[in-house]
Amino acid sequence: MGSLGSRVLGGRPGSRGASGGRRQGRQRKRGGRGPGDSQRRRGGAGGAGAGASGSEGCGAGGGLRSRESVSLFVVCCFIFTRKKLKSTSKYIYQTLFLNGENSDVKICALGEEWNLHKIYLCQSGYFSSMFSGSWKESSMNVIELEIPDQNIDVEALQVAFGSLYRDDVLINPSRVVALLAAACMLQLDGLIQQCGETMKETITAQTVCGYYNSAGTYGLDSVKKKCLEWLLNNLMTHQSVGLFKELSINLMKQLISSSNLFVLQVEMDVYTALKKWMFLQLVPSWNGSFKQVLTEADAWFAERRREFGCDIAFLESAQGNAFLPVFAHLRLQYIISDLASARIVERDALLPSEWLSSVYKQQWFAMLRAEQDNDIGPQEINKEELEENSMRCGRKLAKDGDYCWRWTGFNFGLDLLVTYTNRYIIFKRNTLNQPCSGSVSLQPRRSIAFRLRLASFDSSGKMICSRTTGYQILTLEKDQVCLGGFELLNLNGGVQGMKKMLRSHQCY
Repeated sequence: MGSLGSRVLGGRPGSRGASGGRRQGRQRKRGGRGPGDSQRRRGGAGGAGAGASGSEGCGAGGGLRSRESVSLFVVCCFIFTRKKLKSTSKYIYQTLFLNGENSDVKICALGEEWNLHKIYLCQSGYFSSMFSGSWKESSMNVIELEIPDQNIDVEALQVAFGSLYRDDVLINPSRVVALLAAACMLQLDGLIQQCGETMKETITAQTVCGYYNSAGTYGLDSVKKKCLEWLLNNLMTHQSVGLFKELSINLMKQLISSSNLFVLQVEMDVYTALKKWMFLQLVPSWNGSFKQVLTEADAWFAERRREFGCDIAFLESAQGNAFLPVFAHLRLQYIISDLASARIVERDALLPSEWLSSVYKQQWFAMLRAEQDNDIGPQEINKEELEENSMRCGRKLAKDGDYCWRWTGFNFGLDLLVTYTNRYIIFKRNTLNQPCSGSVSLQPRRSIAFRLRLASFDSSGKMICSRTTGYQILTLEKDQVCLGGFELLNLNGGVQGMKKMLRSHQCY
């Protein structure tokens, strides 16, 4: 096989190799042009090109067609690998940013130094203005940066500066707030947007308040809106000591006042959650289990009652006054309609007595209208009134099955049974089967205005899907049953999907 065969047999790369080459040349002359000839012409007579042509000739069987007899035929296969070159972006990042080669400006901040390049720094609005204007820094080779934002640290600046030298940046969610702060200071719009998307995808009970506050500070309205939605959906199901300590008064006020708050079970549970939250706001050093919070809160507020006496409610005291705007958005008319709940509220003495007196009077007249003035309930949709005053109540279905629960207090004396079965929601006016005749209204027909919302969430509280009937009016006769407007599909450990079934209700 010419020179390749000589090397394999152990000969020197000298005359024997050359004679081998002449024999191979004679073979081509006698036998005509071989299948590897064109490759040999391109590759040349020696070096890598010759090796490549030799291997192709062997592979094609050209040596077997030779008229010469040989004592040994050796097949040689060579695999040539091309060295993978570093991409331009990686090369730039390593050479210019990490190694600082050919740097024309040194940036100093927080005790660290970066050897950088003005042409790359000008991608930042901050540095673009600095270098293009009449600022003294435009001609300086060493620039000291003042960092007024305490959220910015050295690691965040390292990532922010590095983003100018590479195509993509991997953002650690635990570092996203610091990086967002640095990106906003340096006016890196692309990095700001990427931080915002990372925050939206990683909202949990542990991050939501920090994200919400940071989004407000740095002007990310879409992130702020996403955090507010998460809290409205999960406040009642993801309660924890840490979350309640982080929830500010203004943020809690937004949540409690919203008609989109998912309430589990009824309005009284909202009151109980606020009592726990207020205690943790006032005693932030408390670090017990969340199961113990209500007991500790009741004991703490009982001690305050003994200090104040009977003349003043806690929210009217100096300690409690800041929380008045939050508790003012409780829908007390749906709390005092239950005897046990009314007794707890009276015992706690958190609320001003004027609030309760006003609600008791309002509810008494509502009941008289329903029983003596033939008031059968709403006849048209008033969305604003419904969003501000409707009863908020809900249930969590952990898995498929049959469920039934009872909501009372609808227009006073209307007892509503809600059943989930065979993936349907069913309403029933429960009139006749009552412990006493005066517990519900016996009017022939009663109406309710309602909005049914169904949603599915993953374990972190992220919404998978959601459906709503919108506001509708439902008129029921005694013990009449009505489909609630939805068929639920594919329940497997929770509501996975929902399908709107009826625009007009089917009642029987």
